[in-house]
Amino acid sequence: MSDSENYDPLGSNKKYEAQERKFPRGVVIRLFAYLIAGHILAGFLYLLFEVAGKG
Repeated sequence: MSDSENYDPLGSNKKYEAQERKFPRGVVIRLFAYLIAGHILAGFLYLLFEVAGKG
């Protein structure tokens, strides 16, 4: 049996495969920030319509 049968040209290793399943840290932070900003904007619009509806 030769080594060429088991050769992996991409050189996969366990560390890379474990990191592949996680989201990059920047994406998680950005997603969290967008969710917070979206809820703040939605709350402001809700408050705006509530105040305008009473007038």
